[in-house]
Amino acid sequence: MKREEFRRLASGTLILDGATGSNLMAAGMPRGVSAEHWVLEHPEVLRQLQGSYVQAGSQVVYAPTFTASRFYLKEPVADLNRRLVALSREAAPHALVAGDVTTVGRPDLSYEEMLEGYREQIEVLAGEGCDLIVIETMMAQQETMAALEAARAVCDLPVMCSFSVSSDGMLYFGGSVYEAAPALEALGADAVGINCSAGPDQLESVVRSLRECVELPVIAKPNAGLPVINDRGEAVYPMTAEDFGRSMKKLQLAGASVLGGCCGTTPAHIAALTRHVRAKEETK
Repeated sequence: MKREEFRRLASGTLILDGATGSNLMAAGMPRGVSAEHWVLEHPEVLRQLQGSYVQAGSQVVYAPTFTASRFYLKEPVADLNRRLVALSREAAPHALVAGDVTTVGRPDLSYEEMLEGYREQIEVLAGEGCDLIVIETMMAQQETMAALEAARAVCDLPVMCSFSVSSDGMLYFGGSVYEAAPALEALGADAVGINCSAGPDQLESVVRSLRECVELPVIAKPNAGLPVINDRGEAVYPMTAEDFGRSMKKLQLAGASVLGGCCGTTPAHIAALTRHVRAKEETK
């Protein structure tokens, strides 16, 4: 996909998919295992999930390559990434497939170490034919800059960058999304925003302020509310699909044009999102 084409899509309303991990766990994936390996052992689960997202309105699905990198796995990761992208292509042949990379999860790595690790993974994702690259659930500006620089070094695909933030827009390893987003725009990002974090009902001011910081399309891919831990130690996300869809309409009106769901969201949440954001008037 050419970057100009992505910008045209994202300047309107571009609908992403919802959660992967929480739905895999609901389908039987044990806690503590490698999601990437579990998906390859149970490909029918991902096929059904991503097919359902496309039916619900998703124009983009994220290949399940989230932690398929040297930052999380000791084994060589090239073949793993190739197989996971191919599986998403099979599951959602009529959607755009994003190669998914994430935070290194630690603040002590050098910029050069991060750059090398991200380049290794993104080069495979681009070579396997991903339509775009998504750098998501990022905790710090520096690691996101490294991932974006790596992407720009190996491909000319569209790149979306999104941070996990607190309800005031602060990043977990210091700084704010309002400082990071303009720096990423200058480095060549094609969309910037937030994912994971809280529910959409707590992020309206963040989206509105972020819209004022950049000229790029703004991403909003929040959780289905703040999780509650049940008596089995499981995270339960309380926001219903309908409430999620109504709240996502408010984020759209606040300035986000690239919209989806993160932890706790399901195809039903994306269907509600699609219905509300495609409506001509805000649903009260």
